[in-house]
Amino acid sequence: QVQLVESGGGLVQPGGPLRLPCAASGSILSINAMGWYRQAPGNQREWVATITSGGSINYADSVKGRFTISKDNAKNTAYLQMSSLKPEDTAVYFCDAEVRVRAGLSTSIYQYWGQGTQVTVSS
Repeated sequence: QVQLVESGGGLVQPGGPLRLPCAASGSILSINAMGWYRQAPGNQREWVATITSGGSINYADSVKGRFTISKDNAKNTAYLQMSSLKPEDTAVYFCDAEVRVRAGLSTSIYQYWGQGTQVTVSS
């Protein structure tokens, strides 16, 4: 079993920064990629950013230049550094990971999700 735990959410003023860690734990053989999504009230969940095991990084246009995704392989942890936050960034932020785990005599890749952390940007 694999668990993802996000933290770091809270209330921040417009223009301010916030850093969200996402720690993966459990029976992990390797992590192919970790990413962040967000869901605002009444909206569908939308992709924010992804970082692969090889270091490839992609961002949604709405956060490009303001958000930075990074990872600490030794800690199986990904980070989302958010800056110049806007009220429209208000959402529950979810972390996901593509994780290789042992499956019987072989291995398989599964996608896991965290429980989410609330980010509210308001004055």
